[in-house]
Amino acid sequence: MDALAGKVVVVTGAGRGLGRAYALHAARSGARVVVNDVDEQVAGEVAALITGKGGQALVSGASVSDPGQAAALIDRCVSGFGGLDGLVNNAGVRYRAPAWADDAARMRALIEVNVLGSLYCGTAAARVMRERSGGSIVNMASLSAVGQPNAAAYSASKGAVVSMSVAWAVELAEAGIRVNAVCPVAWTRMAQADPRAPSDPTDAPDRIAPLVTYLLSDRADAVTGQVVRYVRGKAYLLSQLAVKKPVLLKETWEVDDWAAAFRDDLAPEPFPVHRAVADPP
Repeated sequence: MDALAGKVVVVTGAGRGLGRAYALHAARSGARVVVNDVDEQVAGEVAALITGKGGQALVSGASVSDPGQAAALIDRCVSGFGGLDGLVNNAGVRYRAPAWADDAARMRALIEVNVLGSLYCGTAAARVMRERSGGSIVNMASLSAVGQPNAAAYSASKGAVVSMSVAWAVELAEAGIRVNAVCPVAWTRMAQADPRAPSDPTDAPDRIAPLVTYLLSDRADAVTGQVVRYVRGKAYLLSQLAVKKPVLLKETWEVDDWAAAFRDDLAPEPFPVHRAVADPP
């Protein structure tokens, strides 16, 4: 498995769960890996597994939610391994709360990790990759980006990740930098803490890792701006918002016009009160 031979990759939130699986698989595929986690001890354990099998790994306990630490993480990769070819923005947090009982501090902490952490690491990585003629960024999104009840903050954060992924893909294409997002299903601590999570113990994080390795590799040199969903052997792409026809045209719109439009041509399907995020059959 040499899909990443000679590559240097940073994986955030790599001490456990999906990040751990991504880091180990990247190393087995030939990459030198910076294993990042705010719990530096578990990051060290993952790095030891890599070096114990002949690979190369560095440990980082940086918090991606701090812009200075995020930049230092990328700098550590460049100074330690001489470059940067891939970044996996995996670090994330999640919780459930009804809208009327959500907590401001908790919302802020989630956004700082899930959204700002990805932005901080991604922009720092892009600066390096532009100077070195290319690279690959893989962001962890979620099907929750379309909206999940009792998880508005998490849904908003993953919607932001999808948007930033597509924006970066367009903006960075000329620099040879590819950017994609993955919506994984895996049995992790985060999933175990959520009784409505769509995963179960059979959904091992290892099953997602080959997709991430592929997106980091040169074999995916034509793949960018994609949002990929993988669940139990089923893979498909998600699109961003698309226009729903018909498109109505009037020179001016009054309240009565809007009422008629939503009664007739723009009549929406009944909105499910207990909407749940689900995969297609």
